[in-house]
Amino acid sequence: MVESISHFSEKFVGIVWGWPQDFPLMVLILFGAGLVFSIYFGLPQLRLFKHAIEVTAGKFDKPEDEGEITHFQALCAALSATIGLGNIAGVAVAISAGGPGAVFWMWVAGFLGMTTKLTSISLAMLNREVDKETGEVHGGPMFTIKNALPKGFHFLAAIYAFFTICGAMGAGNMFQSNQMAAMLNSSTGLPLWATGVIFAVLTALVLIGGIKRIGNVAEKLVPSMVVIYFVGALGIVLYNYELVPQMLGSIFSDAFTGTAAIGGFAGVAFKEVVMQGIRRAVFSNEAGLGSAAMAHSAAKSSPIQEGIVGMLGPFIDTIVVCTLTALALLITGVWTGGADGPQGAELTASAFETLYGPAGSHMVTLVVVMFAFSSIISWSYYGEQGVTYLFGKGAIKYYKWIFVGMVLVGAILKLHTILNLSDAFLGLMVIPNMIANIMLTPKLKKEIKKYEADLAAGRL
Repeated sequence: MVESISHFSEKFVGIVWGWPQDFPLMVLILFGAGLVFSIYFGLPQLRLFKHAIEVTAGKFDKPEDEGEITHFQALCAALSATIGLGNIAGVAVAISAGGPGAVFWMWVAGFLGMTTKLTSISLAMLNREVDKETGEVHGGPMFTIKNALPKGFHFLAAIYAFFTICGAMGAGNMFQSNQMAAMLNSSTGLPLWATGVIFAVLTALVLIGGIKRIGNVAEKLVPSMVVIYFVGALGIVLYNYELVPQMLGSIFSDAFTGTAAIGGFAGVAFKEVVMQGIRRAVFSNEAGLGSAAMAHSAAKSSPIQEGIVGMLGPFIDTIVVCTLTALALLITGVWTGGADGPQGAELTASAFETLYGPAGSHMVTLVVVMFAFSSIISWSYYGEQGVTYLFGKGAIKYYKWIFVGMVLVGAILKLHTILNLSDAFLGLMVIPNMIANIMLTPKLKKEIKKYEADLAAGRL
């Protein structure tokens, strides 16, 4: 029976993310939607980029706005869920399979994903629900569907909420816990169960405080982990600065041809280069899943303003962090090790070891642990929103205890089957979210125009 479930999970995730085989529909939907939104809204990721930084810095804060956390805390909470193993392991996988050119398509997907994030977050803010008694905010694609689409589409909200809970328990929790435990066990010898217990307790302490505590932890943890990783990767790049132009050249030149390490430098079909870049970018920044909209919905902000802040997520995640990983891998040459060499996070650790020695591996281990834990606490909130929608606030306390328990379970179990199912559920979150986004795009364009008019007139 176990083998049957495992086989089913592989087929399931293969259909969601890999059908049809030539150009998977899910990836094309995400890429295509980002392209359409970018054109339809007039490239807001360029026009409003400076404004996004100003808003995040607090220049346009209004104390009277409803919400529970600041712009910066909301952005950090969303980033803590997206900046993670995709930035370390995912980039390595993309380059190993698609060559340097895959990085170019990660950039393209990240750039387009900025507008997809703007769309999902702004719509979630427009349709969020605020508890007048407690001040608690509930938002996300399920509430967008419920409050903005005709009743005939409301079943999609329940489906989205269910997929969110499944994704939070699996990919957002147990997979992260499993990777933390494996890395710590490998580098320090710490038993898997010990990692599970430690981080289950830490997760419980954060969850007790709700989104405010998550926001407080995230605003301290995210900058710290990004700085540590940024400095480490940047050190490799600067130490080999004379190779940077050559590496950037290979990224652009191979974007339409491709050279992969696996297979003895065999030429890679153009579609493989494109698909590797786009798919890994999607896994990394989660643009299109609608997950970040749940964190941003709790911000003290206006809808369009918070959507503009959300655009910074894919930029930081994919354009900045993933690029540093890519350059470190390419400059050090570790990516040419082939199928028998280190893969994923271990490949990135190998790149760090070329400059820092064994300390480089420990640095990557530390960052993986920080990334994974930050993902756990943010995804706990996403799952909570799904539980609230389906079962009401009374079920949250039971959900939190189960979620904490799954941190321990994830650390000690083999998660191949669970991860496949979780990845499939994450992919299925895209469908109801994108249906709502596409249907509500005309309404959102009017809101964006109104906001920009107010901004130009100095009324914000």
